Amino acid sequence: MSDVFPDDVILIERSQAGDRQAFDTLIRKHEKRAYMYAYRLTSNAEIASDIVSDAFVRIFNALGNFRGQSAFTTWLYRIITNCYLDLKKKDKSKFQVSLDAPVGGDGGDAPRQVEDPSNKPDELSERNERERMVQQALKKLPEYQQTMLTMFHVDNLTYDEIAEILDLPIGTVKSRLNRARLGLRELLAESLELFDLA
Repeated sequence: MSDVFPDDVILIERSQAGDRQAFDTLIRKHEKRAYMYAYRLTSNAEIASDIVSDAFVRIFNALGNFRGQSAFTTWLYRIITNCYLDLKKKDKSKFQVSLDAPVGGDGGDAPRQVEDPSNKPDELSERNERERMVQQALKKLPEYQQTMLTMFHVDNLTYDEIAEILDLPIGTVKSRLNRARLGLRELLAESLELFDLA
């Protein structure tokens, strides 16, 4: 027997049938709980918001596979936990080596070889194509979503700065940014391979 609350069941079924408004309602219903959980994991407001955004994108993409064998909140927490663990793995994989440090060998005198970091022609072409597609997708979003995504991801403004500029509560900024990211993700769904989102 499913532990999912009846109202969640209805919202999930409607979302699975393609009702975007039902999915937005599902997000609004659970976003505060999701954020509090992510914040408890990270103790960092911005990282918690990023994790929740990533989790809702994953839920959007995997909702068709949700069968109600556990409560939606259990599934949500699992996905948030996975997003958090993925972030931790990425952080661990980053390491820096001083260019002045000697390279191994008996005398440690071997010259350090550094790969040219400039983009190769195929990488440059791929990057340009990604940027073009993102710009096209952005133009299809409502203007306020374009503005918020640009403020946050291009201008690197914080949630607090965006809230102050737009005269909105910070919670509204976060939820609107989450929905804007989901909308952009949906518009770019046909290019999963190019964006490495599969």
